[in-house]
Amino acid sequence: MGFPKGRRAVAALVAVLLGVGAAAVVGYRVLAPAEVETVARASYPAAITPNVGVVGRLPVAPLIVDGRLRVYAADRQVYADQPADSRHRVTPYWSYRRWPARLSGVVADGTTVVSQWSDGKLVALDARTGRVAWRADAAEPGVRPKPRRTYAATVWEPSGLSVAHTATGRTVLVVAGAGQLGGYDLVDGRRLWRVDQERGCLGAAGTTASGGVLGLTKCAGPETVEFRDAVTGALRLRWRPPGAPDVFVVTPVGCRQGRSGCRGLRISGGDGSGQGWLVGGGAPLAAPGLDGVDTALDGERAVGTSAGVVTGRSARTGAELWQRADLGRVRIIAAEPGRVHLLTERRDLVTLDPATGAERSRFALTIGADGIDWQPGRAYATGGYVAVERAREGAGPDDDDQAYFRMAEPVLLAAT
Repeated sequence: MGFPKGRRAVAALVAVLLGVGAAAVVGYRVLAPAEVETVARASYPAAITPNVGVVGRLPVAPLIVDGRLRVYAADRQVYADQPADSRHRVTPYWSYRRWPARLSGVVADGTTVVSQWSDGKLVALDARTGRVAWRADAAEPGVRPKPRRTYAATVWEPSGLSVAHTATGRTVLVVAGAGQLGGYDLVDGRRLWRVDQERGCLGAAGTTASGGVLGLTKCAGPETVEFRDAVTGALRLRWRPPGAPDVFVVTPVGCRQGRSGCRGLRISGGDGSGQGWLVGGGAPLAAPGLDGVDTALDGERAVGTSAGVVTGRSARTGAELWQRADLGRVRIIAAEPGRVHLLTERRDLVTLDPATGAERSRFALTIGADGIDWQPGRAYATGGYVAVERAREGAGPDDDDQAYFRMAEPVLLAAT
């Protein structure tokens, strides 16, 4: 005996509603904003002294943290492995994921790893455990190119994140977003100050070795470099280099890491020429030793290459300090305090002391049967480590990843 017609209709309606409800629950679980924190289960690794030479090859770009961990980026994830000199990427030591936001940039200072996300969230992780140390709100990041599959730009050159160390011992995270520049206490994420401008008016920001903040403004007339106090955000100086065009490019140089702790600037126009400047507590000082494009800065010493000759100069005066003509044609791929790293045509990595030109190490930047028929892409150096992307010879910036990279593990990590 069947249900009366009215009861069958009610039963059908209930079944439909239950189905819709179940689908809604599943959809919510899949699509709702989520955060997955997978903390470290092993003890914090000991500091190591790696052997000089190629350490290993990796599919993604590593950020060396505290000399003990390698931190990586993915579309919606920050994760770490260890030890720092492992030959290959290994099982994550810790991991942090967010959904549906996308990762925009990562910066590290000491044992704090800060990630910036597409929805404007800042999340700081304790590198020793992978636990969230604090969260904060900031402006959404500005427009940035889609990262390549190594995520090198995300961890090595995050355009929206930098760190300032002040004379009073305070560490300030500087965050540049869409129409906003802000300072945050790195210890607890408390916002110290904020500057709002029309969207698109604020250019790339960075910090100076003296604890200041620098940024490029470009809406109220010709482009201008602004210097601010890292703790208060107070404007210290608006500055335009003499004779600069209305539109120019500012490249921080002599930085401790990424755009943090920089000692100089290079101002360049559309014709490729450049002017070097030292930055500190006052107005920038002309530094003719930094005018060359392939030039690195260590303190007030500039190291540049030209026609197969490597020359160390006084950045302030341009006076020659030393010269090396025995390396052949080389290019500077990375620099860090006390080291400048050069790549020869034969793909040897040569590390020089920028004060004297003395050779600290030299070895072939290759591993296994990979060969040397590649050109360097992005590169990074810290604590004696050097990491470099290997691109196909002749590859261009507009090529997709398949055409750009030569192999599945394009990043070489070396210790100098």
